[in-house]
Amino acid sequence: MSKTVWRSDRPSHLSADRSYRSARLLCPGHEASMTPSLHFHGAAGTVTGSCALLETSGGRMLIDCGMFQGSKTLKGLNYIPFPFRPESVDCVLLTHAHIDHSGLIPKLVRDGFNGPVYATWGTIDLCGVMLPDSGHIQEAEVEMLNQRNRRRGRPQVTPIYTAADAEATLTAFRAEEYENWFEPLAGVRVRFWNAGHILGSASIEIELAGEDGRPLRLLFSGDLGPDVGMLQSERRSPTDIDVLVCEATYGDVDRPAITPEARREHLASEVRQAMTPQGILIVPAFAVERTQELIVDLVTLMEHGTLPLSPIYLDSPLAIRATDVFLRHHAALDDGPSFARALRSTQVHFAETADQSRAIDDAGGFRIVIAASGMCDAGRVRHHLKHHLWNPAATVLLTGFQAQGTLGRLLQEGAKAVRIQGEELRVRARIRMIEDYSGHADGPELAQWIADRRPDGGAVFLTHGERPALAALAERVGHLLDPSPTMLRPQIDDGYWLRSTGPELIPMAQRPRIRPEAVGTPDWHNERARLLLDLDARLEAAGHDVARSAVLHRLRRTLDEG
Repeated sequence: MSKTVWRSDRPSHLSADRSYRSARLLCPGHEASMTPSLHFHGAAGTVTGSCALLETSGGRMLIDCGMFQGSKTLKGLNYIPFPFRPESVDCVLLTHAHIDHSGLIPKLVRDGFNGPVYATWGTIDLCGVMLPDSGHIQEAEVEMLNQRNRRRGRPQVTPIYTAADAEATLTAFRAEEYENWFEPLAGVRVRFWNAGHILGSASIEIELAGEDGRPLRLLFSGDLGPDVGMLQSERRSPTDIDVLVCEATYGDVDRPAITPEARREHLASEVRQAMTPQGILIVPAFAVERTQELIVDLVTLMEHGTLPLSPIYLDSPLAIRATDVFLRHHAALDDGPSFARALRSTQVHFAETADQSRAIDDAGGFRIVIAASGMCDAGRVRHHLKHHLWNPAATVLLTGFQAQGTLGRLLQEGAKAVRIQGEELRVRARIRMIEDYSGHADGPELAQWIADRRPDGGAVFLTHGERPALAALAERVGHLLDPSPTMLRPQIDDGYWLRSTGPELIPMAQRPRIRPEAVGTPDWHNERARLLLDLDARLEAAGHDVARSAVLHRLRRTLDEG
């Protein structure tokens, strides 16, 4: 069985306070110059904010630089300084274009990073539309927030970065082909492997000199696609790895095997149940890959007569531009010609402007609306949810992972009421979930992937997962490998020496940016919103004014006593 080292197993001589300075800054000219170190500055105990800092004798590199998503407390990390000096980073290796992996690169550049960003061609093309769109979202959301702050007498805030910052960042990108070695730093070799997750996604192999001078081989999984994907080719990656960093998004999920035909029939069943003369099917979907897969299957079902012809509205400027990127790369996709034909179907309508988006609500008859974001945290899908969650004739079909603290997670867990832009909404729409379109490997697939890499005698870091998923994946791997490598579950800003005898936790001198228990869980903002909704429900159910006054009196007494 494997030995799983949890962060609560810290050696007693180490301080509970931890600095998030780099190993080089902690020990200048000594250990860091000989012993590689690895710091986890995101996607540790949570599924977003992927960012790892690898330091070698040849320099310092980031593997991903992603944006935090989820609770307001977690998203607050996007606004504060990085836990390292951006100007001291020599290069970035990017696994793929999703914002939780790439979304803070413009901030990194704005704050002083001046090196190259290495990625595949597909990732670079997608970042060319996704990063400027992210900057535009930051500007728009901050403008709305500042309007509210002005009315409340609160200070103004600035965007994490702007669309112009993102455009300027794109000149730093450098393209590399799959399975070709390149040398970003002296004494460091790197190559990308197809991760099968989205267009351009990669697992990243890194070879460098270890503490004892012998080669040390690391592999960062990135986000791994399932064994059987719709668009992407089969994932590939090397074996005999010394240090493996693996995602655990669905480590606690065991999906039944499904064929393309069964997946489409499942989708058709959900659409049929949503069909009413004035009904609407709202599909929150990630703009990249998930959106395109759904459109292809919906068009195929309609062309074959399995579903009646119905308008499909793609209401996401980012997804529209991403679709153009997919069409340019369709030859690299499985069954690319059929994919390209489906995306050009006359059943598909693109809503690019805000007026076109609002007009969808006035359209008559049943319609399907696919809109970002997939976790309902931002984007035009919130506009549609605000207008239709109260409507029993509406259906919301969730199609992917919903992180803790997001609106999508609240809906998935059966919330009876939610707040959008400060307005309380009763949830009367049907909330449904379909997992057949996940771009992630499930628990058994992840465990087998780790076992197949043969990290015998090395170490496995489990990241990019919430606590139940991390624990479940560790257990699965333990059943497959005996003996097996030590498995570690780092917390945000933890650092490790990569010693020849195994990883060693680096003692820190400052507190982490966020308390470990606040990661991957609902925060006080979520609790406040839930309290307000519960209070309104209690007042409504009270029946008469005397009872309502009694409820408020008890609440006031509690506040005064506190």
